[in-house]
Amino acid sequence: QVQLEESGGGLVQAGGSLRLSCTSSQRTFSSDAMGWFRQAPGREREIVAAINWSGSSPYYATFVKGRFTISKDYGKNTIYLQMTSLQPENTAVYYCAAEGSGIGVSDFRSWGQGTQVTVRS
Repeated sequence: QVQLEESGGGLVQAGGSLRLSCTSSQRTFSSDAMGWFRQAPGREREIVAAINWSGSSPYYATFVKGRFTISKDYGKNTIYLQMTSLQPENTAVYYCAAEGSGIGVSDFRSWGQGTQVTVRS
């Protein structure tokens, strides 16, 4: 497993933006996915977006609706999640995940500790 360090969460007003970062301790196979998941209180963890190092098109959950962008910096072993037009329903703990073979929670081998995103109306 790789170590993942997340940053960028916080409190934001509705309509605002945040950028989450996740740095991996080592680079995994180019076909491996890295992704962002979220978990709101009382709800199951769900995928937000995923990307792999090989350059395939990123995956986005339907609820993203074009407001979030996942990107990568290959040289820094880092992925980002740029979130715009945030709404209170986006409030959750956001988790970075790596060594993924799909888009489900069980498809990822390594997880970060999570970063809280709170959107105030």
